[in-house]
Amino acid sequence: MDNTTRRLMMGAAGAVSPTYVEDVFSTWLYTGNGSTQTITNGIDLSGKGGLVWCKSRSAGSTDHILTATPGKALKSNLTNAEQTTTRIDAFNSNGFFINNTSTDINQNGDTYASWTFRKQAKFFDVVTFTTGTNATSSNRRISHSLGSVPGLILLKVTTTTDNWYVYHRSAGRNQFGNLNTISTFTTTTNAWGTSDPTSTDFGVNEGAFCTDNQSYVAYLFAHDAGGFGDSGNDSVVKCGSYTGNGSTSGPTVTLGWEPQWLMIKGIDNTSDWQLIDNMRGFVVGGTDAVLNPNLSNAESTGTFVTPTSTGFQLNTTDTGYNANTGTFIYIAIRRGPMKTPTDATKVFSANTSSGSAGTAITTGFPVDMQISTQRTDSLSLACGATNDRLRGASSTDTQTILNLFTHSTSAEGTSGTGSRDWSNTGFDMPSYPATLSTVFWNFRRAPGFFDAVAYTGTGSARTVSHNLGVAPELMIVKSRNITANWAVYSAATGNSNWLRLNTTDSSGSAPGMWNSTSPTATVFTVGTSSASNDATGTFIAYLFASCPGVSKVGSYTGTGTTLQINCGFTSGARFVMIKRTDSTGDWYVWDSARGIVAGNDPYLLLNSTAAEVTGTDYVDTFSAGFEISSTAPAAINANGGSYIYLSVA
Repeated sequence: MDNTTRRLMMGAAGAVSPTYVEDVFSTWLYTGNGSTQTITNGIDLSGKGGLVWCKSRSAGSTDHILTATPGKALKSNLTNAEQTTTRIDAFNSNGFFINNTSTDINQNGDTYASWTFRKQAKFFDVVTFTTGTNATSSNRRISHSLGSVPGLILLKVTTTTDNWYVYHRSAGRNQFGNLNTISTFTTTTNAWGTSDPTSTDFGVNEGAFCTDNQSYVAYLFAHDAGGFGDSGNDSVVKCGSYTGNGSTSGPTVTLGWEPQWLMIKGIDNTSDWQLIDNMRGFVVGGTDAVLNPNLSNAESTGTFVTPTSTGFQLNTTDTGYNANTGTFIYIAIRRGPMKTPTDATKVFSANTSSGSAGTAITTGFPVDMQISTQRTDSLSLACGATNDRLRGASSTDTQTILNLFTHSTSAEGTSGTGSRDWSNTGFDMPSYPATLSTVFWNFRRAPGFFDAVAYTGTGSARTVSHNLGVAPELMIVKSRNITANWAVYSAATGNSNWLRLNTTDSSGSAPGMWNSTSPTATVFTVGTSSASNDATGTFIAYLFASCPGVSKVGSYTGTGTTLQINCGFTSGARFVMIKRTDSTGDWYVWDSARGIVAGNDPYLLLNSTAAEVTGTDYVDTFSAGFEISSTAPAAINANGGSYIYLSVA
């Protein structure tokens, strides 16, 4: 049963609608305007409540601003009492409102990150309490509504000056840390009460943390509690620990899913708190973007942590992440979206531009993978440039963009094009080839539609985990660091064959490419071929599947006459890619941004640097998918020919 069917059955049965990580958490990047602005991140704060945490990325000496009550703010890097302020003045049903021009939240031209945590059982809760006179109980019990045992608690007095106190399940109730310092965790008997936190309350040793007649707030995070996804059994947050080894091949942490947000602290060494997310930069083989909850510093970058399909791996000798034999705690939040898309405009867009560098282009969603190509010139460094967030597509134009080119066997490099300033809703035109007419095909990772996986080759047959949630029907794989063909798997041609994205070649036998094994809903298999699993290689894989009403991966047999391809759409295809498999043929691409109409339709070739061809009418509109005309050449519609396609509604 697919996820869409499961959701429909649950709704018909009157069950509670599923909750997904995208409903309760958001990393939203914005630029200050020196006035007021509304952040629309899709999180219902007015109806549910929660916490908004903001930090300037570009300006140093700026505080972290934490708001759980509009008009109030705490600062994680300071001991200050709660401040009455207009910084975040309102919680909305789809985000929050900033009513302040200060440097730490909305200075004109400065860049900022915001993290929103909505109150939700088995994810996050906000609890307040007040001490009385003679607050000395070693086991003051505080009720909460987390619905599970807390994995992490951040405790702060709001009415006077004091440290932030941190409970973490891996350190236990006899230890505490301070969010605002680099200090090691302190051992104090019964620091968090005489018994462990439960699913309904947690303990506070008032003698250790509290003073008389003061008000406190506690932010509670769950650990591996389930409650999310179509089944209601998926977890979206985990709190754990690892032991460092001081090596660039550091420990691997298994979460069961890929994280999008990660906070780390060494509890037995004096080190900063480290905060990384995939909107600013949490990449494989590149630089991560880091902010420190205990510091007012601007964002820094470095190679520290690698996300994996099932967790993360440390890849630094920095003692703030991976001191040899050191104990480190973490909290990780699952990457979304978790919900299978039903609207293709939320996960795919085709955009054209000939604007200057920095021209903003709106997709309406955060891009995870992009192919850009010029339309009018034959520039090899401006054709088929492929970037993705996982390899380090940048949320700032100061970071390196790593390109792979669909027409080339070359390893990835920093030359050529690639969009910059990837944001929550689009990107900016790159400096090259700015002013050229360029088309951008933008994809968002989503269950049942598209996934991206970075992995390291071994030279031996192995499986690679993915998060597509269904078996991929089309996989496009490229080595990042060695010269090699693009390897393409198609369910239509079988698991013992392959195609090459960079050539016109027909499908060929290659048992060692996929180890003659079809992919599943959780893994795909690579064999001994260097194009998919060289022992010295690093790889990126793009996985596609048929998602009802959104995308279709399919095949057809040519007729030489007009041929309608039914993809199950209602308003036609906005993107069509076609390749002949039984004979030579180019990789053709059409899109609605350049025109899929009743007349001539411009096309580009992924395997070529040739300019766009505009004077042909090979693909036409068809409400259920697309139509191939009788005038199409043999590479698209030969009688008896075999073809594969990828289309997006």
